[in-house]
Amino acid sequence: MKQKPILVRGIALLFLLSAGLGLTAQLKLTDSIPVDSKITIGKLANGLTYYIRQNKKPEQKVELRLVLNAGSILEDDNQQGLAHMAEHMAFNGTRNFKKNDIVSFLQSIGVGFGNDLNAYTSFDETVYMLPIPTDKPGNLEKGFQILEDWAHNVTYNTDDINEERNVILEESRLGKGADDRMFRQIYPRLFAGSRYANRLPIGLDSIIRSYNPDLIRKFYKDWYRPDLMAVVVVGDVEPATAAALVKKHFEGLVNPAAQRTRTYADVKPYTVNEGMVVTDKEATNYTVGIAYSAFPSKEAQTVGEYGQDLVKNIFSSMLNQRLRDLTQQANPPFLYGYSYFGSYARNYDQFNAGAGVATAADAKKGLETLVEAIEKAKRFGFTQAELDRVKKTIEAGMDKAYNEREKTESANYVDEYIRNFLTSEPIPGISKEREYTRELLPQITLKEVNAFAQGLQQQSNYFITLTGPVSAELPLAADLVRATDNVIARTDIRADEEKLVATDLLPSRPKPGKILKETTDPKLGTKTWELSNGTTVTFKKTDFKDDEIRMGARRYGGTNGYGVADKFNAQYALSVAGAMGYGSFSPTDLQKALAGKTASASPSLGGLTDGFSGSSSVKDLETMLQLLYLKATAPRVDTALFRSFIQKNKAGIAYALSDPQTVFVDTLFKTLYRNNPLAPVAVPRPEYFDQINMNRALQIYREHFGDASGMQFAFVGSIDEAVLKPLVETYIGGLPATKRKFAFKDNGVRPVKGKVDLTVYKGEAEKSLILSLVSGDLVYNPDLALNMRAVSEVLNIRVIEELREKIQGIYGGGTSVSVERLPYAHYSFFTQLPTGPSKVDTLLKAMNAEIKNIEAKGPTKENLDKVKQQWLEQNKVAMEQNGSWLEYLLAAKLEKKDPDRFLNAAKYINALTPASVQAAAKKIFSSGNVVTAVLQPEKK
Repeated sequence: MKQKPILVRGIALLFLLSAGLGLTAQLKLTDSIPVDSKITIGKLANGLTYYIRQNKKPEQKVELRLVLNAGSILEDDNQQGLAHMAEHMAFNGTRNFKKNDIVSFLQSIGVGFGNDLNAYTSFDETVYMLPIPTDKPGNLEKGFQILEDWAHNVTYNTDDINEERNVILEESRLGKGADDRMFRQIYPRLFAGSRYANRLPIGLDSIIRSYNPDLIRKFYKDWYRPDLMAVVVVGDVEPATAAALVKKHFEGLVNPAAQRTRTYADVKPYTVNEGMVVTDKEATNYTVGIAYSAFPSKEAQTVGEYGQDLVKNIFSSMLNQRLRDLTQQANPPFLYGYSYFGSYARNYDQFNAGAGVATAADAKKGLETLVEAIEKAKRFGFTQAELDRVKKTIEAGMDKAYNEREKTESANYVDEYIRNFLTSEPIPGISKEREYTRELLPQITLKEVNAFAQGLQQQSNYFITLTGPVSAELPLAADLVRATDNVIARTDIRADEEKLVATDLLPSRPKPGKILKETTDPKLGTKTWELSNGTTVTFKKTDFKDDEIRMGARRYGGTNGYGVADKFNAQYALSVAGAMGYGSFSPTDLQKALAGKTASASPSLGGLTDGFSGSSSVKDLETMLQLLYLKATAPRVDTALFRSFIQKNKAGIAYALSDPQTVFVDTLFKTLYRNNPLAPVAVPRPEYFDQINMNRALQIYREHFGDASGMQFAFVGSIDEAVLKPLVETYIGGLPATKRKFAFKDNGVRPVKGKVDLTVYKGEAEKSLILSLVSGDLVYNPDLALNMRAVSEVLNIRVIEELREKIQGIYGGGTSVSVERLPYAHYSFFTQLPTGPSKVDTLLKAMNAEIKNIEAKGPTKENLDKVKQQWLEQNKVAMEQNGSWLEYLLAAKLEKKDPDRFLNAAKYINALTPASVQAAAKKIFSSGNVVTAVLQPEKK
């Protein structure tokens, strides 16, 4: 339950609900929402709350969380940023773990730093995330010890504090730029009169640089206390064992004798209508927004309040669909539009809406159209057809969640329990939520939803913002307020009329093909059908999910076969088709026709391959296949929507090169590929879209998807073969095919040879970025590819240990490697290091030293073992996911892969040695093809 309560919990709406909902004797609006019986919730004598749930998905893994009901909102004026820094310091030494020992231990058991092990600080909470593999004795005990140490045993050594200042400043530096500069002007006005106005979690650089270490120790002592904490334990563990560990590690925590009161900040409603226009020379787009006054809010606690939440969600969904419809016009008033309920502030909610517009001159029109759409909803509400569609969608989502209730991953439960502790969000469990939805949803009337929309009129005061590049055409803030007031005062606004939308995706069923041959693969547990039109279908029935079917298709082909004249027609062929729709459906009409269906299917077109992807619930398998057939055979021509597509894309990227990093990447790609016109596009330009010919783009689309010859399909999931077989014969066997031989083409694009150094001076902020690419040819073999991946992962450990923790030159960064067989056997080793201008040379030297060291000595056994263990843990999870199997089946069929490397991946991971990784490092870094690019701020 992620949504916050609706705008009005007043007597009027409750009366409407009570009158409209003829509830059963077992379900009353005044009933309290219970807690799921599968959860154990307890409280220790010191006030610490704990949540325990046994869940075996995934097996041998437990998700631990330490939740603190305190964040930046509680900082004193001279502590701004220290709530966030306190979270960082938890990883820098505790009573039982020296500096970096926590990260090192967790890496050794397969927990990756950043992607698995992590934490975050917000205005009102701080959360530490710790997934623990339990296949080895002692892991869980040690995990609880880490959690306990974070709660009350962080050492706050002065040297560690002083070193971590630089890491925090590097994290702050990452966010700097046009968006941050504009946001920092708007945000204080958005929360004027509230403590939220000056308590951004990242804090103030000036305080981080120079604060007295006693101030962070004080924050830790004041707020890290058991009565503000929760421990969440979900996973493959006996509840009694988990409860014993909670008590063992947390009963001894003591609240401070002189206890500061945990207060909650107020947010004042706007007293007048105001606006603000903020520009920046590095901004890349224009966005207009309107925020109505925030209002006190609380989570639903009764069935009636749950019903009100449903009404609110229905309203939001219908309004957002109307805003999407507006973007489908020939001359759309805005590029995109959105609305939502939400606030940064705890215990408050707020109605917000916004839109992206093409130019400064469009800002006023975009705002007027946005406000008009809101006014229509307020005055006239919605139509029955709109309501019916949203109800179907909500019901389908709830049914799918219910059907998957036995296969829900532990991490999903954890997030719910965190919200329950922090905001009292109810946690009745999916069975009870489905019961409520099934009972309440059919009885929610259009009158009730429209009454909610009318309730928005009570929130009359607003704050308007316009952000974007500098322009003489920008309206003044007063102009925007006046335009909004004029729309609100208009008497000529009329209700929208509902357009009838077809419900059948296909006008008639295709003529079925036939299965000519059937083979099985006992090792993989798959069956393959060869069909009469030259396609093949491989499927695997799994029990990883109870209501999921994943589909994919692949064959060689792709866009590399087209020359310069057709480059953009080929590159944007899918986008052009998608913008105009399929069959008799525009894009928005198709979305409406699919209301209540859990099904998707989309074509994919890469440089070397053609294909499809899709997914569905069990009951909507046929819908997914109908979508596949529709999109393969019936791209729609709509010149108005094509013009809209061109206009929106040109406008959306018109200012892209105002961003320093975008200029940097664009320059790097041009250098890397020596301005080859066939090279990949890093940064699209408006003029590219002028080169797209609608008819030619659709012709290319049909060349690749209107002919299914040689397409190899795969299905994985909750499959009933008897159901799948006739559907495959109809919708895949019925696809048109000419028996044409499709193949990929090597278009000759290659990265530059030799050593190239590039420095780009761009940007106002004091921030730099190092990008390095090492490339080379190779004789491909899978063992070499695996060892090259290990080189990258070992170096990432060293980046954390050396460049982050020792040098304090980065917050995040690292390396990645790509090893490809086609269109020629080659590799690319990529390094990314965001930093400050003064640290560029230091980081380059340090990174080069790490590279030379792994070439000369190989990795340490300890670091390689960490990489191997993390991969083994990842592989355990991947082998029980439909997506992993689908991707393997598609690649194996196309590339003739050895199934043993997939089925027994652990054998190949465990075979890695320091010597084999060292040999791969020598191969990578001996090519002599190194492009090193550095972005520096503009010279003053």
